[in-house]
Amino acid sequence: MLSAQEIMQLIGSLIWLLAGVGVFIVGMNFMSEALEKSAGEGMERMLGRISNNRFSGVSIGAGVTAIIQSSSATSVMVIGLVNAGVMTLMQATPIIMGANIGTTITGVLVALKNDYFNMLMYLCAFAGIMMGFSKKEKIKVAGLLCSGLGLIFVGLNVMSSKQAFKNPLVESMFQDIFRVIDFPLLLILVGVIFTALMQSSSAATGVVITMVGTGVLPLDLALFIVLGANIGTCVTALLASVGANSNSKRVALIHFTFNVIGTVIFTAIVWLFKEPIINLLVSLFPGNDEMSLQMRVSVFHVIFNVTTTVVLLPFVSQLVKYSCKVIRDKKTEEEPVHTLKYIDDRLLTIPPVALMQAKKEMDYMFSLVEENIMLSFVALESGDVEKGEIVYENEAIIDFTNSALTKFLIKLSPTVEQSDEVIVGSYFHVLNDLERVGDHAENFYEIAAEMAEKKIAFSPKAKEDIRKMCSKLMRMLHISKEAFDNTNRDKLPELAVLEEEVDAMKKDLTASHFIRLADGDCSIEVSPYYSSAIAGLERVADHLVNVGYSIVNPVGSQDEE
Repeated sequence: MLSAQEIMQLIGSLIWLLAGVGVFIVGMNFMSEALEKSAGEGMERMLGRISNNRFSGVSIGAGVTAIIQSSSATSVMVIGLVNAGVMTLMQATPIIMGANIGTTITGVLVALKNDYFNMLMYLCAFAGIMMGFSKKEKIKVAGLLCSGLGLIFVGLNVMSSKQAFKNPLVESMFQDIFRVIDFPLLLILVGVIFTALMQSSSAATGVVITMVGTGVLPLDLALFIVLGANIGTCVTALLASVGANSNSKRVALIHFTFNVIGTVIFTAIVWLFKEPIINLLVSLFPGNDEMSLQMRVSVFHVIFNVTTTVVLLPFVSQLVKYSCKVIRDKKTEEEPVHTLKYIDDRLLTIPPVALMQAKKEMDYMFSLVEENIMLSFVALESGDVEKGEIVYENEAIIDFTNSALTKFLIKLSPTVEQSDEVIVGSYFHVLNDLERVGDHAENFYEIAAEMAEKKIAFSPKAKEDIRKMCSKLMRMLHISKEAFDNTNRDKLPELAVLEEEVDAMKKDLTASHFIRLADGDCSIEVSPYYSSAIAGLERVADHLVNVGYSIVNPVGSQDEE
């Protein structure tokens, strides 16, 4: 029986231990958040290289996870991209495999700590906190990264202090616990539960490595807990797939299956050849100092994830087929009439990627607006109204995209960097202007359709004038699209000149039309349609100027309607 004093010491030590774990997790979150913010372009470049090449997929998965220090976040992001239809199952599977490799970096960093390194990390944490008071966003992000990295090691050292794991009472308690559960399958279960609760295999593995370094946890038992941690990390992805489409659920299943197969293979190997494996790890890192003990666990973690990926990479197609058999498409499930093409709310967890996908969605909306403008101009000039179904379907998608993407951007705006807030603000205005241009395109088509129904047409001179005005607007549309796509300011002066020319044309063409009416060259019956078309074309020019100049002045756009 423990005395009252020993019980108080034990409670105090457990509080120190929990504090260390808490500081460690906060540091992990700080560092992950800072890396996400600072490495947005890097992730964009990596995701831009998505292809059907398996090795490329593994590299992307490992790279993105190394950047954001979270395989769970990578898995959730991949589920979001699959749900949005941006990525196929064949492309997603190697990325999930690579994510497991990328997550091993944290374990290696944890194992490398020593007294001098710890002092440097303490200074890093202090410097990072001081940098957080800066008004400059980049310095704040760098400070968040430094403080996060420093706090990771502060937490680790609190856990490995005499008040925590190195306390004889705590050491004795954990040794008694592991004596009871000294069975591989129970140890794996402990790893699964511990990681599921912490929502991070990196954090769970870091704690296990620290326990081995302090002598609380024997190496042979730690290996099985590390194996279980790789299954526990799948819980986040499984939760993220709830409410998603069938393919997203398949990604989560593949992630789970991949880690389970790897764990089963390595459990059998370690169980059967425990002593040779322990001896090999000891020979690689001889000595009983803290770093050597910890490096044995972290290197095993790396070997496990790399080997599992190498073994299962040739079987990607089989994993995909298996997931399709287990999770079948629901025949009774009705697909929504319209959905966003590149966006999924799960991407909100990675703001740089979410912003990149929002840009793709707007590019798609721009292409629909461009198609409708061309079709409506043809209808105005030639009276060809055979493409009405395409115009109305495009307009429905444009309206839906405007509404759905606006809601997405509202959710995204509080999470982006300060420098990206300007971009999000410009997107709101561009969406509004594109939707207005789409409305005008539909109006032009309806003018042409109504005239065709009444069997009336513009005079040859009126058609020629409309053709000239439409030609200038098509040039304006291409300039504004290029300016928005590539942030290209070079041709914006030409855009402004064209807008002034269109304004002047509206006045000139209206005056010419009334002269033709007086001379009897135009029918009074077509007059309302002509005036409406000319006025609408001039308004389209205003909106196209707003779109082009959104990259220069995103605060607001002119709206003359």
